[in-house]
Amino acid sequence: MASPVPIRSVREYAMTLVQFPTYRRTADVRRCAATLRDLQGEAANGFWRAEMARLASALRRLGSSDDEIALQARLFMDAVQVELQAAFAHESAG
Repeated sequence: MASPVPIRSVREYAMTLVQFPTYRRTADVRRCAATLRDLQGEAANGFWRAEMARLASALRRLGSSDDEIALQARLFMDAVQVELQAAFAHESAG
């Protein structure tokens, strides 16, 4: 007869929370790009500032450092820019 496996509490396991990279949040990237395509001027600026504030707040709640928040915001911004460029190229081609 096999000896029973001891049951351990969750507290006994060391766990690390890994943040999913912001630039890989495809739905959020596409949502922001689509919204920005329809906005101009101050409306676009206000939308983007609100999105960045929301992103920073969410990352801060997860315990991200200021440097990590800045990096993730920059990567997200780059992903949105790529999405916008792809949309404009598609519109221009067709």
